[in-house]
Amino acid sequence: MEGRNVTEFVLLGLSSSPQSQALLFVLFLVIYLLTLVGNLLMLTLISSDAHLRTPMYFFLRYLSFMDSLYSSVIVPKLLWNLMSEWKTISFLGCFIQIAMVIFSGATEACLLSAMAYDRFQAVCHPLLYVITMNGKVCSGMVALSGAIGVSVSLVNTLLLAQENFCGPNIIHSFACELPPMLLLVCSDPHTTIASILTTMVILGIGPFVLLLGSYSCIIKTALGINSATGRSKIFSTCSSHFLVVIIFYGSGVFRHMTPATGSALEQVLSLQYSVVTPLLNPLIYSLKNKDVKAALRRMLSRKSRLTL
Repeated sequence: MEGRNVTEFVLLGLSSSPQSQALLFVLFLVIYLLTLVGNLLMLTLISSDAHLRTPMYFFLRYLSFMDSLYSSVIVPKLLWNLMSEWKTISFLGCFIQIAMVIFSGATEACLLSAMAYDRFQAVCHPLLYVITMNGKVCSGMVALSGAIGVSVSLVNTLLLAQENFCGPNIIHSFACELPPMLLLVCSDPHTTIASILTTMVILGIGPFVLLLGSYSCIIKTALGINSATGRSKIFSTCSSHFLVVIIFYGSGVFRHMTPATGSALEQVLSLQYSVVTPLLNPLIYSLKNKDVKAALRRMLSRKSRLTL
């Protein structure tokens, strides 16, 4: 099919009922504000508390930043569309959103792998941990994660943007995402699909193998310790990260393995992956981490002394 490329897309959103849209607006506004507060609080605690200046929290600081960025790419436009009669997004705006979503997701996958490697070194090679996970190594791993995210985002977004979108321009989602966008392509998308699948395999299997290998060694080391207190300390240290990994990869896999049909299930999975997950990460690390809770108490104590 030949035709002039469209200049804007229509996002169908989550509901056409004004009452439902108002309720959803309030719900997602609260979730977005909690997400920003939670992740910014983690950033503040890690940056200001000397007890949290370790490799694990160094990575967690960037993970919190990526969660804030990811949520800010999706939710503000979602909120605007819920209250707007014209639920459109420009061609450029749509592809900027796609690029930022890919960048955030790819970078976060790499950061989670770096955090798993950090836990592996801390548990399995504690005597060499300070040397192995020095400042240059940690900074290099963060920089590499960002570089991978930028590269993957540019390649896949530019390939998709070069496709012919001649109409219709209706996206069966509340955001510009790869699966529903591919349904609107009029030209042959084989190259774009091949690139996307290659990216998913590399960023899916690669970090997953590293995560699986790291945690297999951690569990083996923990089970080899005679002290119940020692085993409990290891599992307590790693449980928060392991739970975040399960949520991130679980929701991501289900989302991208679901056919792009605009179904209710697809919308729920998209919301889980792009709206709820960035909120859960700071909650998990704050509620399940004694160091973070202690840092929060110290910060509140300092604030209370200053106000007296």
